[in-house]
Amino acid sequence: MFDPQKLLEQFLGGSTPANPQTNRTTGGVSPDFVKGFATGGVAGGLAGILLGGKTSKKLAKGAVKLGGTAALASLAYKAYNDWQATRNQPVATAEPPPMKDITPTPQGTPFLPSHPQQRDEMSLAILRAMIAAAKADGHIDAEEQRRIFGKLDELSLDTEEKAFVIDELRKPLDIDAVVAAAPTPELAVEIYAASFLAIDPDDPAEQAYLAMLAARLKLDPALRTAVETEALKTVA
Repeated sequence: MFDPQKLLEQFLGGSTPANPQTNRTTGGVSPDFVKGFATGGVAGGLAGILLGGKTSKKLAKGAVKLGGTAALASLAYKAYNDWQATRNQPVATAEPPPMKDITPTPQGTPFLPSHPQQRDEMSLAILRAMIAAAKADGHIDAEEQRRIFGKLDELSLDTEEKAFVIDELRKPLDIDAVVAAAPTPELAVEIYAASFLAIDPDDPAEQAYLAMLAARLKLDPALRTAVETEALKTVA
């Protein structure tokens, strides 16, 4: 049976323990998150295949060290919380005292919901957003699709998982569908974070895509900056 959560973990190169009650990945967050993402590498997942021909891509180079869905959720969660803090906190008039480093924990929040159906919907939205971002510069043409399809055969994917990836690759780029899959501010932030990590922000076509996506997702400019700042911390 097609499992969006499992496919997203494979896509991100993550390796999270399964929940024994649901047999679904729990996406637990490592306490070492703020010192660096978990040991999984995106380049080792499906994203590495999709972006492998794009040498300038952060994910293709493996510079981004995500530990799967939980680490992506933590990135978005922390950026969102930092943005909220700047909105709600008065301007400091003196140097604040040092604070203990606390790892963000998105488990059970809209960034990483516990309910299996909500996690499935979140996983599908992120998968489609990342594949759409990979197509933003028009790089994935028919020849590149054939190369990717050949690589997919080398992975341990079932027929439904392969069909999902192939179908999404063949679809025309549809930013409306990406935006429609983000009914909450939290998921909008997560989708933007995943998309930002999947493109080259120095490419004009992809800069335009990101700007359009942020506008369509109605991200506050300061929130967009917070997401990008947090994402860039994961780049070696």
